[in-house]
Amino acid sequence: MNVAEIATTRHTSKAFDASRRIPDEILEQLCTVLRFAPSSVNSQPWHFIVAGSNEAKARIGETLKGTYAYNEPKVRNASHVVVFCARTDLDEAHLANLLAQEDRDGRFASAEARAGQDKSRHYYVGLHREERKDLAEWIDRQVYIALGTLMFSAAAVGVDACAMEGIDTAALDAALGLPEKGLRSVVLLALGYRGEGDFNASLPKSRLPMASVLSTL
Repeated sequence: MNVAEIATTRHTSKAFDASRRIPDEILEQLCTVLRFAPSSVNSQPWHFIVAGSNEAKARIGETLKGTYAYNEPKVRNASHVVVFCARTDLDEAHLANLLAQEDRDGRFASAEARAGQDKSRHYYVGLHREERKDLAEWIDRQVYIALGTLMFSAAAVGVDACAMEGIDTAALDAALGLPEKGLRSVVLLALGYRGEGDFNASLPKSRLPMASVLSTL
């Protein structure tokens, strides 16, 4: 696999072919990518909602009104839409669940290693909650790691994508009942295959020169 080729040929799809569906085996791979996305201290502060039916996509599309109406066709015509959700808090129940799962997966060679991981994760959660007071922003940064991981992985298996921050998060949260689940929406990702109206597919990619964005020490 040539990752540079993937990076230089993928693009943000502006229109999707509503007649094409992502094969089940490919979708399963992409869901696995989401589950195994990296996060700081393995905090996994997220939940991903994958909408594949027309009814589910319409439910999301109904929240895209007014300023955000331009994104509704992408949601409607994409094969699948992923709602990237952040946890509203990293409470003790979530932290205990993480530790128990790591234990079941054989992550700890000793009780001391288990205690060390628990202490480290509590430290960083406490740091962002109490000292820096940016817990929500820190959680969002983890969510965006998962977003980028999925976007690149989709391109690697020939699936087009479009990330959308142009959404009404309050309306989307209400439509999906997210507050009751301790979640809030952050960003959408439409997945599928480019349609005839995807003008971006024929445009050359444009990035600043390497020397402008990268230095070596």
